[in-house]
Amino acid sequence: MIRIEHLRKEYPTAVPLKDVNVEIHKGDVISVIGPSGTGKSTLIRCINMLEQPTSGKIFVDGEEITEKGCDVARIRRKMGMVFQHFNLFPHMTVIENIMSAPMDLLGKSKQEAYDKGIELLRKVGLADKALNYPDVMSGGQKQRVAIARTLAMEPEIILFDEPTSALDPTMIGEVQAVIRDLAKQGTTMIIVTHEMKFAREICNRVFYMDQGGIYEDGPPEQIFDAPIKERTRQFIRHLKVLEYTITSADFDFIGFNTQIEEFGRKHRISQRTIYNIQAYIEEMCVQIILSRMKAPFEILVTIEYSEEHDDADVMIRYSGEAFDPTQTDNELSMLLAERATESIIYRYEPEEKLGNIVEAQIH
Repeated sequence: MIRIEHLRKEYPTAVPLKDVNVEIHKGDVISVIGPSGTGKSTLIRCINMLEQPTSGKIFVDGEEITEKGCDVARIRRKMGMVFQHFNLFPHMTVIENIMSAPMDLLGKSKQEAYDKGIELLRKVGLADKALNYPDVMSGGQKQRVAIARTLAMEPEIILFDEPTSALDPTMIGEVQAVIRDLAKQGTTMIIVTHEMKFAREICNRVFYMDQGGIYEDGPPEQIFDAPIKERTRQFIRHLKVLEYTITSADFDFIGFNTQIEEFGRKHRISQRTIYNIQAYIEEMCVQIILSRMKAPFEILVTIEYSEEHDDADVMIRYSGEAFDPTQTDNELSMLLAERATESIIYRYEPEEKLGNIVEAQIH
């Protein structure tokens, strides 16, 4: 239905989309998630050509809409767009907002447009508001009218750009209910959202966007329960991450300890957990691992703190032949490392540059 090849979008100060390649099939309900600034809204605005791509190709039903001379207005009629801020005409009643485009663009008679408009208002639970003006309606009601207006154009695809982000929390549910109903009917939808629970429930595919593209694409069970890629996992678990690389026995240990302290305070980690992280790294990384390293070497320490679970995972990766630090002769340091942690697990991946991996969980 939609095929995207090497899509790139540049702005003077940013490149949100670097190289997007994906196919979207009829009946797909896709949730687009990811951190702010990763091109989620830019992607769907490029799909319906509200934003002109810098390069790349977009095909809709086999027709390239990015090709020079393409009748974009004709293709765009296949795609409805629901924005964050409703974009209703304030001088028109609700039913007039819905009737306008079908009459002007689809050539429908006033009676046809009116009948369809009332039918759609019933569908979104607002038939009794047909003669109201937008300024007397709640945010949730306005967004439902905006959805009805989009449906009036009989689109094959509906693009939602953060449809609930401008709403009071009490109104989010009523808009989500309408979108759920559309999903059950097999409507093809791409939904940019920050509502993770909603994204998981409604979609058959999830796009996690990062690093200038679709970083991971998969079913909700994969993305939310067992993400394959590291950045997806960090985002889903609400992880805060600190990384530090050691390439010399004379590295700035005091400076690293200070970074851990600042990282902990910034993310409101308990002082006890901060102390345990510092103690574990000193014993496991400095006293045990570093004492065995021969130049040139590299040690990468990654601290991940989960706000959701209020715990920290410390991963120490290092170069060289297989060396299990839990089997060290330095029994005192190992005892102190164990006291600071809930668990310590070692594994060796010889195909990796930093093939030695020690993971510890700290509360």
